[in-house]
Amino acid sequence: MELKLELTFKNSRNASRSLIELSNDTINKILVEVASKAVANTPAILEANQKDLDRMNIDDPKYDRLLLDPERIRGIAGDIKNVANLDSPVGKVMENKVLENGLDISKIRVPIGVIGVIYEARPNVSFDVFSLCFKTKNACILKGGSDAEFSNIAIVNIIKEVLEAHNVDTNVVTLLPADRSATTEMLNAVEYVDIIIPRGSQGLINYVRENAKVPVIETGAGIVHTYFDKDGDLAKGTAIIANAKTRRVSVCNALDCLLIHESQLENLNQLTSELATKNTVVYADEKAFKQLTSYPKELLNKADDSHFGTEFLANKMAIKTVATMDEALDHIAKYSSKHSEAIISENADTIAKYLNVVDAAAVYANASTAYTDGAQFGLGAEIGISTQKLHARGPMALEEITSYKWVVKGNGQTRS
Repeated sequence: MELKLELTFKNSRNASRSLIELSNDTINKILVEVASKAVANTPAILEANQKDLDRMNIDDPKYDRLLLDPERIRGIAGDIKNVANLDSPVGKVMENKVLENGLDISKIRVPIGVIGVIYEARPNVSFDVFSLCFKTKNACILKGGSDAEFSNIAIVNIIKEVLEAHNVDTNVVTLLPADRSATTEMLNAVEYVDIIIPRGSQGLINYVRENAKVPVIETGAGIVHTYFDKDGDLAKGTAIIANAKTRRVSVCNALDCLLIHESQLENLNQLTSELATKNTVVYADEKAFKQLTSYPKELLNKADDSHFGTEFLANKMAIKTVATMDEALDHIAKYSSKHSEAIISENADTIAKYLNVVDAAAVYANASTAYTDGAQFGLGAEIGISTQKLHARGPMALEEITSYKWVVKGNGQTRS
């Protein structure tokens, strides 16, 4: 197809080449300045963000993802500075050997090149993607949704002002128009874009996977389970479940389904007590529904099949009773999106089996799934949580957005 944005993509490709020779000190200095400028320009960012918020229903699950406030901007700036303080993987020797014929062969980390990211609602992604890509000498092309259009424009303008002040090609970060046609063009920009990473709803991810000619790394939806085992600790479980569900209900690591061993049903009212105080809507199977005598009636509903395998992205949660851990494992295997899964148990053998058998990017024992996050994993920030198995899995940070090349040094060797 003819690309109306071909010059834009070509400029990104050329800019990615110019990054190769940029020093790490310059990169880090620019990142710190972007962070500082973001905080200094908080009023302008919030003004733009409010324009976006005014167009969205406050009850929309994406509203919280879209929302920026001074505290969140300070947090974003902190993440950018954390990225600046990390060692860059680019140029590191992963492997080296000298063959009998004298050839010196090294495997060295290099940038991927041009990374396209398609995302919905979350304007913080604009900062996160730029900081990670710039640190690893990748150019990035941002395709935000129309719901965050004003916020993204304000953010990218701040980044470009800092780049320009340092005489760095501002095409190392590009914000595409918010209309859907720009998405289609990027999906077909095979000569210019090396990979595309979608962040958002399952519908968006499916659309990108099914229509892209450019290679795709999926950051899948988070259908997250926590299994409360027959040997689970009630105090730990109460705190972990409440945190995983209610800390931020609209994020992909939020709890969607509590699996509870039937021997623990008598403790279910206590286990969900904090959820009740936070007005969490519950969809419980028949056994759990009968047991939840203390749960507010206006928040309690009977579950049907549609409530299992659902990413709620809201203050809602399903509960499923299981007779054995194997039944819990079967349920997870059927419904999991392979994002984050947790077990609460004091039995070491049970924990070991769960962590070994469950197929997910992140598996937890006696901890909240809210920790599935690049910054929380000590990675500085993330582009997304990859739920696939090729190239990257879990939080995608600096190493995950690099590739490698083989560097071979000789002294006149020829092959017979």
